[in-house]
Parts: sequence; C-alpha cells; structure tokens
Amino acid sequence: MVVWKGGRSRLYICPGGVVPTDSTASVLHPQFDPGSTGYISTGKFRSLLESHSSKLDPHKKEVLLALADSHADGQICYQDFVNLMSNKRSNSFRQAILQGNRRLSSKALLEEKGLSLSQRLIRHVAYETLPREIDRKWYYDSYTCCPPPWFMITVTLLEARTRVERGRGGSLNLGSHGERRAEVALFLYNGVLLDQFVLQVTHPRYLKNSLVYHPQLRAQAWRYVTYIFMHAGVEHLGLNVVLQLLVGVPLEMVHGATRIGLVYAAGVVAGSLAVSVADMTAPVVGSSGGVYALVSAHLANIVMNWSGMKCQFKLLRMAVALLCMSMEFGRAVWLRFHPSAYPPCPHPSFVAHLGGVAVGITLGVVVLRNYEQRLQDQSLWWIFVTMYTIFVLFAVFWNIFAYTLLDLKLPPPP
Repeated sequence: MVVWKGGRSRLYICPGGVVPTDSTASVLHPQFDPGSTGYISTGKFRSLLESHSSKLDPHKKEVLLALADSHADGQICYQDFVNLMSNKRSNSFRQAILQGNRRLSSKALLEEKGLSLSQRLIRHVAYETLPREIDRKWYYDSYTCCPPPWFMITVTLLEARTRVERGRGGSLNLGSHGERRAEVALFLYNGVLLDQFVLQVTHPRYLKNSLVYHPQLRAQAWRYVTYIFMHAGVEHLGLNVVLQLLVGVPLEMVHGATRIGLVYAAGVVAGSLAVSVADMTAPVVGSSGGVYALVSAHLANIVMNWSGMKCQFKLLRMAVALLCMSMEFGRAVWLRFHPSAYPPCPHPSFVAHLGGVAVGITLGVVVLRNYEQRLQDQSLWWIFVTMYTIFVLFAVFWNIFAYTLLDLKLPPPP
C-alpha cells in the first residue's frame, strides 16, 4: 500500500483502487511530498502510478495520467484526486481532464473484448447517453448499480396499479373509499369495470376517478400530479411505459434518480399547469408531461452532441422516437376534439405534452449535458429554474383569479 498525505487527508493506492480518507493515523511517503504541501510533482506521480499499475483499474489509470499531462506547472493538487476518486468532479477538474485528453489511449471502450453481460450492459448505457469517451470510461469504471434505477421503474409500476371498490349491487366505483378494496393492474380493472380496453377515456364513468385533474376541482392540489396514474387507453399507457423504460431507465442509471426524477416531476407539474392556463376547460390524464420531458431532453442532447454520440443507428432511432411522439401527440389532439362521452365535459387535453417538451429542452438539457458537474455551478441552470419558477407562480395565480375575471363557466365535475 502506498499513501500520499495532503493537508489533513490522505490518499491510499491499494488493490481496490485509489481511496481518499481522513483518518488521523499518519503514514507518509516523504519522497513524494516531503513538505506535506498537498502537491506532488507530475513526474513522481507518473512513477507512482506505473509502479502500482497492477493495483489500479486501467481506465482510472488513464484518466489520472491525463490529469498529470494537463498540469504545465509540473504539480498536481491533492484535491483533484479526492474529486476524481469520490465522483465529485468540479468544473476546473473537468477542464483539466479535457486538456489532458490527448494522453488517453486510442483504444475506445467499445473495442474491449471479454466483458461480462453486466459490463456490456453498462457499456451500452454509456454509449447511449454520454457524448465523450472520457465520460463513458469514467461511468463504466464507477457505476455500481447501488442504488439501482428505482425511480422510473417505481413510477411505471404505480401507473399500472390503482384501487377499486366493489359497491352495492356488485358494481365497481372508481375513486371511492369503502370497505372492500382490491389492487389490480390498471387496465385490467378498467377493462372489467368499463368493458372497454381501447380509448377507455371515452367511457362516461372514466373521468369520475379521483386521480384525474379537472379544472372544476383545481383546488385539490394533488390532482396536478396524480393525473399521471390514469391513461386514456392501453395505446396511451403502452407508449408512455415503453418510453419510460427505454429512455428513462438508462438516463437514471447515468444521472441518478434525483436528477431524472427532478426533470420528470417538473414535466408533470408543467404539463398540468400548462393545461390549466391554455386549455382551461379540459381535464388531464397520462404521464406524457414527464415522459416527453425526458425524451425531449435526451433527443436534444443527442442533436447538440451529434458527433460525440456513438450509439448505433442514431439517426434512424431518433426518427422512430419522433414518429412515435408525433403519433401519440396526434392521437391526443384528435381525442381532445372528439365528441365527449360526458358532455359538456370535454376529453383530456393535449397541452401537457407541450409542457413536458418545454421542460425537456430547457431544464432537461442542462441536466443531461452536465453529468459529472454540480448543477448549482451552471448559470443556465439558474436561468431555466428562474423561468420555471416564474411560470409556476404565474399559473398558480392564474388558477386563483383568471376563472373569475374571465367569467368562465365550467361544467359540473363528472
């Protein structure tokens, strides 16, 4: 084991890799940092890495050598190692790595052979979502699947389950509370209940569910979020589930549940608020606001980093994704203006899709482009957060005052 001490912290090069620690025990290699300054010469550091190369992951070794090449002054700061090995890279560290990128070996991660199934999966996710080879190698080295991508899977499962109650006379009532409850798959119980599996929203009783957003019941704040658990039909749910799993899960594996959940939730809230402002008489169902936020952010990130993205058939896959999104949006527009099954209450609005897209190409793109950086250090992040906050506040006041000021007559809730 080799230990390099910098300030109050130390750096261990051990069989498991490079590990920073703040232990009070004092072990020091004087030949590398005799004055305990927290700096080491690049020449000595290269010698240190070469002499212990068998104990380091090859990709981490390449990144460390790239960092050494980027320091023209011949010294490396200890904090850079802490940032690197603890997955907390700063903007200055990222620039140092990019400047030293010439030191990386020409062998791409894609060319490596003999990988296990899990390693090939992680490599595939890296090439699907990250535009820079150094970021892909870093992700490949550091990903541990702990925690797993639980957010998108949980949301998908929740969208497929809900509560029903068997009322008097053997009838089923949506959204009510009673003594007997059974939890079944969403479209199974809706299909049995309504005797309809396609375009279930056209059934008069569908909109009576307490999860659906209705402008008449806009004071019930939970409806601005819970509407994502209800869908217009199996065709609506199917596309959203496929996109959530194929796009959302890989993005969560790379960027984490917090960031992806933030983009998804922002798209959901923006979708319902956009409907309450632009389509004031319509209800909302479906998770398209959150799904379109993620997919739009992902597609925009691919376009902005076209030359760096190495995913296979990216043009064809983008065309297929855009076609699916357009077909779903067209279905929503058609359904909105289709004669309602519960007049005078109209069918659900399509504006939530547009709200999700707006979030995706603003907040979402900033999140996906800064996979290893702190968002609070990005000026664009604060600009878009401010814009989003202003929109939310505007929509809240709109919902409080606009219906009265415009003297808009809403039909009674279903």
